[in-house]
Amino acid sequence: MPEPTLTLVERLKSRFTDVLLSIVEARGEVTAELAPENWLATAKALRDEPEFRFELCMDVCGVDYLSYGQVEWDTSDVSSEGFSRGVEALGPGRFSWAERPQGAAPTRRFAVVAHLLSVSNNERLRIRCFAPDDGLPIVPSLLSIWPGVNWFEREAFDLFGIIFEGHPDLRRILTDYGFVGHPFRKDFPLIGNVEVSYDPERGRVQPVSIDPRVGVPRVVRHDSGLQQAAAEAAAAKR
Repeated sequence: MPEPTLTLVERLKSRFTDVLLSIVEARGEVTAELAPENWLATAKALRDEPEFRFELCMDVCGVDYLSYGQVEWDTSDVSSEGFSRGVEALGPGRFSWAERPQGAAPTRRFAVVAHLLSVSNNERLRIRCFAPDDGLPIVPSLLSIWPGVNWFEREAFDLFGIIFEGHPDLRRILTDYGFVGHPFRKDFPLIGNVEVSYDPERGRVQPVSIDPRVGVPRVVRHDSGLQQAAAEAAAAKR
């Protein structure tokens, strides 16, 4: 009798036993984790070998695992109804810059994730690689294997500050040329430290001074039971 067809997880474990750091299948999706030194060689094998044949890299994105697994929602001492299940305002972005969260360890904060598609075998695979250092996250570029990831890697560099070694044109793609920082990092402040506006005559962003204000929208209700509605109705009759 012919042997039953091996699953993708079984084929990956058999072929890449020495390089796979972990492999997980959840909800029908397979995720394989690789070390940076094995990132390119494994990706090339996944593209070229007939049993895998992942011809397309559909997406490359960055991930910041700072505060991963932590929750700021109040769940233990509140009811299950209404608005009492609010946030405690302690999560990333809701803090002063001096008290911003710091990484718990110098490694495994920033990761690069690539989503692969095999048209030949009708299979999908997610591969992930953690940068060795979160102070200067560097991961090899996949551009030599899948040329279509050019803009994906530039986006991850712009938003997360991940450097793709070997990328020929690594520069910002979404933010302005003079933008400081990487806005998708978990320790990037939600409240800006510099006020800027776009000057159409100069064609550039420049600092300005704006007085902060809180706008409270007025809700118009046609309800005769409300005092404001009654007062407005009386004033309209005069």
